[in-house]
Amino acid sequence: MSLDIDEKDLSRFIMVGDRILIKPKSQSDRTKSGLFLPPGVQEKEQIQSGYVLKVGPGYPIPALSEDEPWKPNSEEVRYVPLQAKEGDLAVYLPKGAYEIEFNKEKYIILPQSAILMLIRDEKLFY
Repeated sequence: MSLDIDEKDLSRFIMVGDRILIKPKSQSDRTKSGLFLPPGVQEKEQIQSGYVLKVGPGYPIPALSEDEPWKPNSEEVRYVPLQAKEGDLAVYLPKGAYEIEFNKEKYIILPQSAILMLIRDEKLFY
Protein backbone atom coordinates (compact mmCIF):
# COMPACT_ATOMS: atom_id res chain seq x y z
CA MET A 1 0.00 0.00 0.00
CA SER A 2 1.42 3.38 -0.95
CA LEU A 3 0.32 6.94 -0.35
CA ASP A 4 0.25 9.38 -3.28
CA ILE A 5 1.20 12.94 -2.24
CA ASP A 6 0.31 15.94 -4.39
CA GLU A 7 2.95 18.41 -3.26
CA LYS A 8 5.34 20.45 -5.36
CA ASP A 9 8.49 20.60 -3.21
CA LEU A 10 10.25 17.90 -1.18
CA SER A 11 11.91 20.56 0.99
CA ARG A 12 8.56 21.24 2.68
CA PHE A 13 8.51 17.74 4.16
CA ILE A 14 9.30 17.64 7.89
CA MET A 15 10.13 14.28 9.40
CA VAL A 16 8.80 13.64 12.90
CA GLY A 17 10.62 11.94 15.78
CA ASP A 18 12.92 9.10 14.75
CA ARG A 19 11.55 8.81 11.20
CA ILE A 20 13.80 8.94 8.14
CA LEU A 21 12.85 9.61 4.49
CA ILE A 22 14.76 7.40 2.04
CA LYS A 23 14.95 7.34 -1.74
CA PRO A 24 15.37 3.63 -2.60
CA LYS A 25 18.38 2.78 -4.68
CA SER A 26 17.41 1.51 -8.12
CA GLN A 27 17.90 -2.23 -8.17
CA SER A 28 18.97 -4.34 -11.06
CA ASP A 29 16.39 -6.57 -12.70
CA ARG A 30 19.05 -9.25 -13.27
CA THR A 31 21.04 -11.56 -11.04
CA LYS A 32 24.85 -11.51 -11.08
CA SER A 33 24.81 -14.41 -13.52
CA GLY A 34 22.47 -12.55 -15.91
CA LEU A 35 19.08 -14.11 -15.19
CA PHE A 36 16.08 -11.75 -15.32
CA LEU A 37 14.11 -11.39 -12.08
CA PRO A 38 10.31 -11.04 -11.99
CA PRO A 39 9.06 -7.70 -10.56
CA GLY A 40 7.86 -9.13 -7.21
CA VAL A 41 11.21 -10.69 -6.29
CA GLN A 42 13.03 -7.37 -5.78
CA GLU A 43 10.33 -6.06 -3.45
CA LYS A 44 10.45 -9.19 -1.27
CA GLU A 45 14.18 -8.95 -0.57
CA GLN A 46 14.94 -9.00 3.14
CA ILE A 47 17.50 -6.18 2.99
CA GLN A 48 17.32 -3.09 0.76
CA SER A 49 19.33 0.12 0.40
CA GLY A 50 18.63 3.74 -0.37
CA TYR A 51 19.80 7.31 0.16
CA VAL A 52 18.75 9.35 3.20
CA LEU A 53 16.94 12.53 2.11
CA LYS A 54 15.37 13.83 5.35
CA VAL A 55 15.91 13.01 9.01
CA GLY A 56 13.65 13.69 11.99
CA PRO A 57 14.91 15.49 15.11
CA GLY A 58 15.39 12.27 17.11
CA TYR A 59 14.06 10.79 20.33
CA PRO A 60 12.51 13.37 22.72
CA ILE A 61 14.06 13.72 26.18
CA PRO A 62 11.61 14.35 29.02
CA ALA A 63 11.92 17.79 30.58
CA LEU A 64 13.39 17.84 34.07
CA SER A 65 11.54 20.09 36.46
CA GLU A 66 13.93 22.31 38.36
CA ASP A 67 12.78 24.15 41.46
CA GLU A 68 15.42 26.84 41.23
CA PRO A 69 13.72 30.24 40.92
CA TRP A 70 16.76 32.04 39.49
CA LYS A 71 16.89 29.80 36.42
CA PRO A 72 14.56 30.66 33.55
CA ASN A 73 11.81 28.16 32.86
CA SER A 74 12.57 26.44 29.59
CA GLU A 75 9.79 24.36 28.06
CA GLU A 76 11.89 23.75 24.96
CA VAL A 77 11.82 20.12 23.89
CA ARG A 78 15.24 18.48 23.65
CA TYR A 79 16.08 15.47 21.48
CA VAL A 80 18.66 12.71 21.29
CA PRO A 81 19.81 13.09 17.66
CA LEU A 82 19.70 10.27 15.13
CA GLN A 83 22.81 8.72 13.61
CA ALA A 84 21.59 9.06 10.01
CA LYS A 85 22.45 12.24 8.12
CA GLU A 86 21.25 13.50 4.75
CA GLY A 87 23.23 11.92 1.94
CA ASP A 88 24.05 8.67 3.76
CA LEU A 89 23.48 5.34 2.06
CA ALA A 90 21.26 3.29 4.38
CA VAL A 91 20.94 -0.48 4.40
CA TYR A 92 17.55 -1.23 5.95
CA LEU A 93 14.87 -3.81 6.60
CA PRO A 94 11.75 -2.97 4.55
CA LYS A 95 9.40 -4.75 6.97
CA GLY A 96 8.75 -1.65 9.15
CA ALA A 97 8.79 0.80 6.23
CA TYR A 98 5.97 2.84 4.69
CA GLU A 99 5.97 3.62 1.00
CA ILE A 100 4.86 6.98 -0.39
CA GLU A 101 4.74 8.24 -3.96
CA PHE A 102 5.78 11.83 -4.68
CA ASN A 103 6.11 13.25 -8.21
CA LYS A 104 5.76 9.72 -9.61
CA GLU A 105 8.80 8.53 -7.62
CA LYS A 106 8.81 6.02 -4.79
CA TYR A 107 10.09 7.01 -1.31
CA ILE A 108 10.29 5.09 1.95
CA ILE A 109 9.60 6.35 5.49
CA LEU A 110 11.01 4.20 8.26
CA PRO A 111 12.16 4.44 11.89
CA GLN A 112 15.85 4.52 12.70
CA SER A 113 15.51 1.09 14.33
CA ALA A 114 14.89 -0.45 10.86
CA ILE A 115 18.30 0.73 9.60
CA LEU A 116 21.03 -1.87 9.86
CA MET A 117 23.99 0.11 8.54
CA LEU A 118 24.89 3.57 7.24
CA ILE A 119 27.56 4.27 4.65
CA ARG A 120 28.80 7.85 4.78
CA ASP A 121 31.24 9.41 2.33
CA GLU A 122 32.64 12.49 4.08
CA LYS A 123 34.53 13.52 0.94
CA LEU A 124 31.23 14.36 -0.80
CA PHE A 125 30.59 17.25 1.60
CA TYR A 126 34.05 18.85 1.53
